[in-house]
Amino acid sequence: MFKFFLLPLVLSILWFGFLQYNNWSIQQGKKGFIYIIGGTTGIIAFLSLMIYLTR
Repeated sequence: MFKFFLLPLVLSILWFGFLQYNNWSIQQGKKGFIYIIGGTTGIIAFLSLMIYLTR
């Protein structure tokens, strides 16, 4: 279960690396961080619900 919460962290680190590689500021990539956090929160909620319902 804990590994689900590593997903947004890993994706955010990759996004930050992409921003740094292209010499963009964090402010320019803020929408990407919002999409990462929002999308992975939805995925985590869905998978947690499925685990709960199938036990």
